[in-house]
Amino acid sequence: MTFKIVSLDSLIIYFKQEMSESILDEVQSTYLALKDISPIKDLTPSYCSILVQFDMYIHDHESMKKVILSALNNQKKRDHKLVHKLITIPTDYTNNLDLERVAHHNALSIEEVVSLHTQKTYRVYAIGFMVGFAYLASVHPKISTPRLESPRQKILKGSVALAELQTAVYPQDSAGGWNIIGQTTFDAFHTFEVGDKVQFERI
Repeated sequence: MTFKIVSLDSLIIYFKQEMSESILDEVQSTYLALKDISPIKDLTPSYCSILVQFDMYIHDHESMKKVILSALNNQKKRDHKLVHKLITIPTDYTNNLDLERVAHHNALSIEEVVSLHTQKTYRVYAIGFMVGFAYLASVHPKISTPRLESPRQKILKGSVALAELQTAVYPQDSAGGWNIIGQTTFDAFHTFEVGDKVQFERI
């Protein structure tokens, strides 16, 4: 774990720079240990880091680091166990734009792509791009597909998408370059938190 100063009232905690569930668990555990500390104004967990914004009238960067390390030490003593919320997303794979493209790119049938997409349980690694847009990983390597060369001007809300080793659901109409492989009526995007588990269920 390392610290980097970002501004007068913020710093970033960096963990090992890799996308893995073990690092994500460390990010989530640290987030839970820090989220109720009053001098901290905001926490933004993402992949391998956490952005910490704090009250600079109470702490400077050095004293904030000490508070963080103390909180993590206390958490270890409590033997804190992570709880991963499971979110199920019903998905219609017949209403799509790019399922055939994904299948062709990977020399698979459409049925094989759908099967591989639904058989995995994904983790929320980050939330960004727009409110409620959760980056989910990792998809099976056999269906990994590059983004579109030219992004579409409009992707409909509820579109289930795939790009490289990640998948996601568009929480609102938006431009975007991910491959659209399905559609969902799921609308509880506000419930996503980094570390959650997500399962796509074919309907």
